[in-house]
Amino acid sequence: MTELEARELRYFIAVAEELNFSRAAQRLGMAQPPLSKTIAQMESRLGVRLLERTTRQVRLTPAGHVLLDQARIAVDAVHAAARRTRRAGQPTPQLVVAVKPGGDAGLLREILAAYREKDPHLPPPEVVFGGSGEPIAMLRDGRADVALLRSPFDGQGLDSETLLVEPRLAVLPAAHRLAGRRRLRLSDLRGEPIPRWKGAAPSTIAYCTGCDGATAGDGQKSADAPEGPLVASVEQLLEVVALGQGVAFLSLSTTKRHQRPDIAYRPVTDLSPSAVMVAWPETSRSPAVAAFVQAAHDVAAHHPDQLTAMAH
Repeated sequence: MTELEARELRYFIAVAEELNFSRAAQRLGMAQPPLSKTIAQMESRLGVRLLERTTRQVRLTPAGHVLLDQARIAVDAVHAAARRTRRAGQPTPQLVVAVKPGGDAGLLREILAAYREKDPHLPPPEVVFGGSGEPIAMLRDGRADVALLRSPFDGQGLDSETLLVEPRLAVLPAAHRLAGRRRLRLSDLRGEPIPRWKGAAPSTIAYCTGCDGATAGDGQKSADAPEGPLVASVEQLLEVVALGQGVAFLSLSTTKRHQRPDIAYRPVTDLSPSAVMVAWPETSRSPAVAAFVQAAHDVAAHHPDQLTAMAH
C-alpha cells in the first residue's frame, strides 16, 4: 500500500524545505525521532529514496523533488476542500474575489456591476486584496473563489481566461539618460539594475526583468539584468527608481495610476506585454463563479485593444 496521508505530506514538506530534520521537527512542533521514522516509512512504502542524508547535509533526490511539488499541491487541495466546505455551509453564501491592488487594469468595478445585474439571487461579491503572489495563493487554498491575476502565474489546477492585454513601459528616473527618448528597446537598458519582487518565482523574475523571451535590438535574447533592491509593492519600486537605484517595467494601466514628476515612463518596443486574466479552480461548479467569469468576459469585450492603441 503506497497511499500517503496528508499528515505525512506535511512532514515531508517541512523536511524538504528546511533540509534539516531538527529545524523541521521544531517547525512542526514535534520530536525529531518520530519525524525521521515517518520519512523512512514513506520511502519504504514508495520504494524510492526521497532524501540523501549525510552527517553534514540533507539533499532532495530527483524523486524527492517530484514529491515536494506534488505534496504542496495535494496539501493545498486538502486545505482548500475544508475551507470551501465550511464556507458553503454558511447561512449567507458569498463569492470571494481576490485581486492585487491595481492588478485589474481598471476592470473590477465594471465587472462587479455586471455580475450584480445578472441575477439578484447570486451571492454578493466580497473583494479581498493581497500583495504580490497572494491572490493566487488565496485561490489555491480556498480563501477565494475567483481571482483577477496578472500573467505570468502557475496555472496548474486552475482554469483561466484572458481579459485584457496591455503593453508594459520602462520606469526610469526623470533625470535618466534615456528619459528624453520617445521609445526604447531592451538593448538600450542592458546593464541597468532591475528591482526584484520578494518571493517571486523564477518565471516571474524573468518576466519582471524583461528576460522572458523578448529579444534585444541585436536579435539576441536580453541578458540577465543586474539585481536591484528587493521590493514588495509598486510604491516601493517607484521610490527605488526615483532614487536612481534601478529601472523597472510596469503595465500601462499601472503607470497611469502612478504619475510622478520624478519618474518617466517610456514604451519599450520589444518588451513582452501584461495580461489581466480571470482564474478559478478547474473543479469549480459554482454558478456564482460562472456568472462572475461571464461578467468579466462581457466587460473586457468592450475595452479597446491597448497594444494596438500604443502602436499608433
